[in-house]
Amino acid sequence: MVAAVSTPPVAVLGAGSIGVSFAILFACNGFDVSVYDPFDDALPRAEADLRERLQQFTGTDDAAATVRFTSDLDVAVTGSGFVQECAPERVDLKRELLQQAATRTCADVPLASSSSAIVASRIADGLDTAVAERILVGHPGNPPYLLPVIEVVPSPVTSDAITARATEVYRAAGLRPVLVRREVEGFVFNRLQGALLREAYCLVRDGVASVDDVDEVVRSGLGRRWAVIGPFETSDLNTRGGIESHAVKMGPAYERMGAERGQHDPWTPELVAEVTAQRRALLDLDDWDERVRWRDGQLIRMHGAGHQTRVRPPSSASTEPVA
Repeated sequence: MVAAVSTPPVAVLGAGSIGVSFAILFACNGFDVSVYDPFDDALPRAEADLRERLQQFTGTDDAAATVRFTSDLDVAVTGSGFVQECAPERVDLKRELLQQAATRTCADVPLASSSSAIVASRIADGLDTAVAERILVGHPGNPPYLLPVIEVVPSPVTSDAITARATEVYRAAGLRPVLVRREVEGFVFNRLQGALLREAYCLVRDGVASVDDVDEVVRSGLGRRWAVIGPFETSDLNTRGGIESHAVKMGPAYERMGAERGQHDPWTPELVAEVTAQRRALLDLDDWDERVRWRDGQLIRMHGAGHQTRVRPPSSASTEPVA
C-alpha cells in the first residue's frame, strides 16, 4: 500500500535566516513546525523575523500560530515526522545535531540538511549505519518559500525509502524537488551559480565590464530568460534545428572561452548526443515553433511588467530608468 502524501510535524533545527524561511514554507502549506535553536536569545529575533516575512509574503502572520520556537531539542524533535537541519555550514555541528535528532525520532523519519556545499556522506561519516541511511541533503533556493526548487541529494548509503519520503514531503510543501544523482560539492545550484560568478569576477578584473553592467546583463537579459526556461532549453529554442544545431554553431566558441579561463571541457559528440536525446524526449522538433511562441509570450508579459515599473532594483547605484 502506498502511503498518502501527508504533512507530518516538522522540526527545523536552527533559527537563522534559512531556518525561518523553511518554517514559513512549511507553515504556509499546512505543516505544524517546531523551530529549535540552542541559544534562547535567538528565538525572539527569529519569531519577529518570521512574523515580518509572513506579513510581507501573505499580508498576515496567521500562519505563525502553527510555529513554535524552543531551545529544548526534545520538545522540537520528539514526535516529528521530518527533520530539516539548518545549522551553520560546519560538518561537526550538522553531524552532532542530526545524530541527536536521530535518537529522538522514528527510523523512517528523514534527516535532511540544508547544507549549501557539504555532501551528506561527509555529514554521515562515522555515524551508525542506521543513522547514516536517514541522512540526505535538502538544499533549497534562498528563500525557499519564494524559490520553489529544492535539490534532494542522497549519499551512497541513504536509503531509497528515505529519499522518496523526503521528496514526498517537499512536494507537499509546494516545492519542486530535483534529484541530484551523484554527490558533488555545491550540488547543481551552487555549481551553476559559481560558474557564473567566476566569470563575472573575471570580467570585472579584466576591465571588460563594471559590476553593475554585469548585473544588468543578467537581470535584463539572462535572468529574464532563465526565469522562464533553463540554459539547455534556451539553447534549444535559440537555434532552428534545436540544441544539436546550436552545439555545432556555438560549441567551438564556448570551447575557446573555456580554454581562455583554463578550463578545457569541450562538448564532445557523445555528450551533445546525450543532451540532444534528453531534449528531444522533452520537446519534439515538430513542436519547436509552438514552444518558441510560448517562450516569447512569457517574455512579452515580463516586458510589459517591466515597462510599468521602469525602475532599477533599489540596490542599484544607478537611478536611470531601464527599458
